[in-house]
Amino acid sequence: MIEDVPGLERCTYLPEHGNDGYRVGHYDLELDYRVGPNRLSASARLSAVATAPLVRFDLDLGPFRVARVLIDGRAGRFRQRRDKLHVTPPRALGAGQRFTVEVRYTGNPRPVTSPWGGLGWEQLTDGSLVAGQPTGAPSWFPCNDRADHKASFRISLTTASAYHVVANGRETGRRRSGATTTWVYEQDEPMAPYLASVQIGRYQTTEIPGRVPQRLVHPGPAAGRVRYDFGRQGEMIAAFEERFGPYPFGAYTVVVADDELEIPVEAQGMSVFGTNHVDGRRGAERLVAHELAHQWFGNSLTLARWRDIWLHEGFATYAEWLWAEASGGESADEHALRWHGRLAGQPQDLVLADPGVERIFDDRVYKRGALTLHALRRTMGEGRFFPMLREWTAAHRHGTVTTEDFTRLAERHAAQTPEPLFAAWLYGRRLPRLP
Repeated sequence: MIEDVPGLERCTYLPEHGNDGYRVGHYDLELDYRVGPNRLSASARLSAVATAPLVRFDLDLGPFRVARVLIDGRAGRFRQRRDKLHVTPPRALGAGQRFTVEVRYTGNPRPVTSPWGGLGWEQLTDGSLVAGQPTGAPSWFPCNDRADHKASFRISLTTASAYHVVANGRETGRRRSGATTTWVYEQDEPMAPYLASVQIGRYQTTEIPGRVPQRLVHPGPAAGRVRYDFGRQGEMIAAFEERFGPYPFGAYTVVVADDELEIPVEAQGMSVFGTNHVDGRRGAERLVAHELAHQWFGNSLTLARWRDIWLHEGFATYAEWLWAEASGGESADEHALRWHGRLAGQPQDLVLADPGVERIFDDRVYKRGALTLHALRRTMGEGRFFPMLREWTAAHRHGTVTTEDFTRLAERHAAQTPEPLFAAWLYGRRLPRLP
């Protein structure tokens, strides 16, 4: 068995997801997908290092049929139970030893069940998408499903040539063979498994000019609405770079799936919207800002523990207010006053820095998180608050973060200690007054 290094997250919010004893440095996924029958045949090669002596290790993987598992090219024993693939290598692995695991598997990918609905691989009316937050990655590939274990990725997907495929990172190959096309993407910056994504549909591409390369991938009939609704995205990036620091990835892709979605979702270097979010009047522009901001807060800076979800959602919500302010709409002050009034009338039972696993996507986490940042901005002043945010994104670029990391940084930048503010806003249940 594993001589465990205690897991940072697994013992708290999501104990069934993630595994100890090793770290994956790179995922190489070879996927062959048939849209109609929703059939996936795949091989996943994981390059890893043992962090403790291992005579067995586990991977997270949904109910696929596993044909074989190779460790450093040699067959290993394995068994599947409750979305875990238990692997016994031919010989024990020593701490610090590098090894590769290759898993060959087939099946019909389906979402992982969760308190927040199905997560991961989903069939569309004509195509598929992946929305993996927080535990959907095992719905399509074997992984160590921990947000604090980032790795680089190569994703190769073969499907019928009528379909357009988008995955994380840069497209490094596209090869047609008969009736199918193979698309290859490489994500060099480290990425948490839940942020890995593929999008498959009958799409066309629109390029948006700007310093950061931007692509809109969308159904042909929606082209005009999409171009207009995302027409200010370049200005958004410029406004956020001024406040948050440089955009953290090489490019940004927005996919408008050819279906209605309940909410937009972020992946690394990518955001996914439904056709219901595109009205040709910029009616969902706050969501455009929210998903874009996640590239800094969530994808480059990723929580190390799910209880710190406000570091994603509070910051992205505050970015909505900052964009409204920068683009001539309501000021952040006006947003804060309105939302403070609404939250004051709701139950006062949520601790922002530890809301409980069932409430990590509670709207109060989003809005109270944004209010916390606004309170800090009002207390610190513009001249200290925004330089602090820029240092926050620079110091932890492509890493993982905790609430304590943020409060320590704020302490260094503030003229007076913000400890009472954090005690009230992050750890108190009752909603404090705005400064």
